[in-house]
Amino acid sequence: MSESVRLDKWLWAARFFKTRSLATEAVDNGKVKLGGDKVKPARAVRIGDTLDIDNGSDRWEVDVMNLSDVRAAAPIARNLYEETDASVERRATVAEQRKMFREPSADFKGRPTKRDRRLLGKL
Repeated sequence: MSESVRLDKWLWAARFFKTRSLATEAVDNGKVKLGGDKVKPARAVRIGDTLDIDNGSDRWEVDVMNLSDVRAAAPIARNLYEETDASVERRATVAEQRKMFREPSADFKGRPTKRDRRLLGKL
């Protein structure tokens, strides 16, 4: 294995993004930062680098522990990085908040029935 791997390939191999094109798009849009700096998808990742990853629903801060440009099973991919303690705490806090303050639209079950529309009309 070489000493470095393209950033978009590593993100895909570590299973932060489902496809490599999604990983490339995220890096281009500034959702992935290497050492706090915005980078390009072809940037080389090395062991010991710190990445800030925002994949839409979660924000991760990870240290690169191993390199791979091949996508593997999740338990193997988990060995490619180590999440920082601050990141673990932050994600747990956000998950708790999501549980407590659910989105109002989650309660709706599609189109209102005739009865529902009548009840809304009475309001």
